[in-house]
Amino acid sequence: MNASEHGFNPAFNMASIKQAFNEAVERVSTVRMPAPTRLRDLIRQIRAARTAAEERTVVNKECAYIRSTFREEDSVWRCRNIAKLLYIHMLGYPAHFGQLECLKLIASTRFTDKRIGYLGAMLLLDERQDVHLLITNCLKNDLNSTTQFVIGLALCTLGAIASPGMARDLAAEVERLMKSPNAYIRKKAALCAFRIIRRVPELMEMFLPATRSLLTEKNHGVLITGVTLITEMCENSIDTLNHFKKECGHREIVPNLVRILKNLILAGYSPEHDVSGVSDPFLQVKILRLLRILGHNDVETSEAMNDILAQVATNTETSKNVGNTILYETVLSIMDIKSESGLRVLAVNILGRFLLNNDKNIRYVALNTLLKTVYVDTSAVQRHRSTILECLKDPDVSIRRRAMELSFALVNTSNIKNMMKELLLFLERADPEFKAQCSSNIVMSAERYAPNKRWHLETLFKVLVAAGNYVRDDVVACTIQLISETQTQQAYAVNALWHALEKDTFDKQPLAQVATWCIGEYGDLLLYAQPHEDVEAPVNLTEDDVIDVYQRLLWSPQNTVITKQYTLLSLTKLSTRFQCGNDRPPRFYRKIRQIIDTFGSNLHIELQQRGIEFSQLFRKYDHLRLALLERMPPMETAKPQANGIIGIANGDQDVEEEKPPIEQVSASTDSSALLDLLGSSDLGMPSISSPTTTALPAITPVTNNNLLDLLGGLDLSTTPASPASVIGQIQSPSQPFGPSTNFMVDGLLNSTAQNDAQTMVIFDNNGLKITFTVERPDDLPDLLVINMTAVNSNIISLTDFVFSAAVPRAFQLQMLSPSGTVIAPSGQVTQVLKVSSLNNGVLRMRLRISYTGPSGPVLEQTEVNNFPLMGVQ
Repeated sequence: MNASEHGFNPAFNMASIKQAFNEAVERVSTVRMPAPTRLRDLIRQIRAARTAAEERTVVNKECAYIRSTFREEDSVWRCRNIAKLLYIHMLGYPAHFGQLECLKLIASTRFTDKRIGYLGAMLLLDERQDVHLLITNCLKNDLNSTTQFVIGLALCTLGAIASPGMARDLAAEVERLMKSPNAYIRKKAALCAFRIIRRVPELMEMFLPATRSLLTEKNHGVLITGVTLITEMCENSIDTLNHFKKECGHREIVPNLVRILKNLILAGYSPEHDVSGVSDPFLQVKILRLLRILGHNDVETSEAMNDILAQVATNTETSKNVGNTILYETVLSIMDIKSESGLRVLAVNILGRFLLNNDKNIRYVALNTLLKTVYVDTSAVQRHRSTILECLKDPDVSIRRRAMELSFALVNTSNIKNMMKELLLFLERADPEFKAQCSSNIVMSAERYAPNKRWHLETLFKVLVAAGNYVRDDVVACTIQLISETQTQQAYAVNALWHALEKDTFDKQPLAQVATWCIGEYGDLLLYAQPHEDVEAPVNLTEDDVIDVYQRLLWSPQNTVITKQYTLLSLTKLSTRFQCGNDRPPRFYRKIRQIIDTFGSNLHIELQQRGIEFSQLFRKYDHLRLALLERMPPMETAKPQANGIIGIANGDQDVEEEKPPIEQVSASTDSSALLDLLGSSDLGMPSISSPTTTALPAITPVTNNNLLDLLGGLDLSTTPASPASVIGQIQSPSQPFGPSTNFMVDGLLNSTAQNDAQTMVIFDNNGLKITFTVERPDDLPDLLVINMTAVNSNIISLTDFVFSAAVPRAFQLQMLSPSGTVIAPSGQVTQVLKVSSLNNGVLRMRLRISYTGPSGPVLEQTEVNNFPLMGVQ
């Protein structure tokens, strides 16, 4: 029997078997290697997910597929998979498993693979990854490629992920490419050198020869990168700055920059570089910034750029935001170099025009710049005072804040009345967040520039009414002391405060405290004295009317305990101020006694103690009551001003009037930190905790000798022997913290001289390092400008950072606002101190540093005594 007899056809069956085998292989290959999802399809699927769980499902499924293709070494779709992985990485999902695949793409000969590979390397790799070490050889090979785009990819990646070691290995290659005849490569190489210098500053010298030719480029792309590179070098190295200013000389860099800027201004329309009608504004801004750095504190260099700055300021179009950007940078340059006075006036006028712009950002920038400029040319800024005051009505809170700070900086003796009128109107309608700062600055300005005591008192009373509970505690003490020492105005004060007290005062606790203290001291003037013509006298006011108002204050639940303490003490004093008639004992006397007796069982321990002790004055110690409660003499103590400045003794009126005005006080200042620095217990002043917490009623007078003791350690030998002349002048931006430690510094630590500036480390402890850079202007030998820099080397932020300083009376100290109160890890806070000398001598400064660190609040104190001599050329 053969095969055909059984129906078996060999030819037919062999073909069928082969076909079936091919179909099986195709099915297997289809199951193992499905066609990959395209990137756009993956994006569409992820965006279509309705919940986060659905999105995670889509991402996890795609990541699983990508992993499987990586394991099977699928090189066909590797580029597409890395692209999808980068998108997944940007969504925040882990994508580190694709690092080696990026290296494989970088090693590919195809440009599309290299592009995705280098992009993946920039996103997925950093110097902490071991894979990072493997990319150095690939970068070096590609930096020597013959294709400019491959070289560009390698330079971009090197600038993005270069570690210090990689930068040192490849810096020579980058320096070589900066001299390439190809403009595209020169531009990329200059940008890469910029990044390398930031990572490894000591490599700066290697790139100096190549940077000289960058300023002669005609290609704007290469030119702007060259200017950026030189700017970075000059900002980070004094030696490099001197190299470009002196070794290159005016024969090269400054004339070149001036020539380039002039060509940009006078150039016609160029579609390649035109932005809103301005020729290459980005390059103009970069050049202006570099000119500002080169001309800082250099008279000769500044003269070389005065003309071009004037041309830019007058020829730049202001109708577009691009032109405003260039003008803003021009103003910064004019104010930072040794420019002519006329040029400074022109710069301030530009800022004045900015204030009239409808764009809020431009107005904010103008106010911010004027706030820095006002101390350079105050008279020029004064011309725009009305425009600045109009900004106080702006609906934007940031603009109002800057306008308020600038307004206070403009206050002087000649405009004090008009300025205070506007600022009091602003205080009345200001948001609560402005009231504390504004009220304190008004009090400070009034104390510095008040034309007379009457106006001074009127202003303080208006502040107490307008600011309410947002008045700081030191304002209460200031007002009380002013009333005490101004005997001719006590009748006016007690009448004015009585009218304010008759109204509801639960939201004006400081006003109630000042009023009750004043009425307690001078209640007899309120009822019995003959008022002056300009004093508004109460009509038909009796002792019972006064006691009724006091009773309302004592039983009001809205009044604070401290206000009630003031009121209770004042009520006790009124028992000796009011006159006794035929009624023995008088009715008001019995009423006062009954009110005080009720506080003997008060739930609050302070009020209870006062009630019991004052009750004894009406019983066991009644014979001592008149003597104990007699009127206090005028206070002859240092006045704690609202800005934290301790003035001279009040008795020395002539010296007080000769004090030069302080132009600015930090917005966040208050006196409690200063009092703590000098010893608050001696001054009898409480610390400030909140706008509604007020001072204790009892204010202890302090003699001048006590103030000498508080400054103990400061060398006051250069001051006259008069007690009133040895009281220090101090500023303190905030209130004190907890535990205190002393950190004494005697002499300069790590002091170096650079360009007439001395740098000294005055504090280095617990990861906080504070340095002083001391400069003395050539034209002002009696002035020291101290730039304080606080650097945090901890791994967590230092919060509530406050820096305070004190100097002897022979000097005057001005502290500008700090750059912040929080120092981030590896971050810094800066502040400018200006010290002027009334007579030549050696400056000594006591410092107080407080902050909240890893272990809680910290308070440190230190002293610096080796400043350069003042008054000596």
